[in-house]
Amino acid sequence: MSQPFLFLDLPDADATAHLAQQIAPALQAGDVLLLEGPIGAGKTHFARSLIQHRLAMLGRHEDVPSPTFTLVQVYDAGTEIWHADLYRLSHPDEALELGFDEAFETAICLIEWPDRLAGLAPDTALTLRFETTDEGAARRVAFSGNAVWQDRLRHILDAPDG
Repeated sequence: MSQPFLFLDLPDADATAHLAQQIAPALQAGDVLLLEGPIGAGKTHFARSLIQHRLAMLGRHEDVPSPTFTLVQVYDAGTEIWHADLYRLSHPDEALELGFDEAFETAICLIEWPDRLAGLAPDTALTLRFETTDEGAARRVAFSGNAVWQDRLRHILDAPDG
């Protein structure tokens, strides 16, 4: 895995949601976000906020449940979004059975517990590593990815809020 190129401190859940809302409009088919971190670090909150923002951009509002038991929730948000929680997978081949090989090319994929993919994650994926700080009240996220992601995030995160 590449070294982190950006660290952001997120003082509360609203800051995590705001980060997701900043990134959401720039994502496109084939983008894969690998959401790492311990239970309670903010992965699901980030993914839900991102999906809800993409849906709101289309004037739609949906419940966005955690995919803990379904493994994958798919949303039509202009581009298909796959939100996956792979914690319960016992072998990377199970991800292929779920159709991730195609989704990595045609959808926006938000993958919690990406370590379950072993070597199946695309080299072009962006990794967001969430950690808790201040006894769980705040989060810190580290971004790792290729130079394309570094450039894209610089433009996204430096842009004034819309």
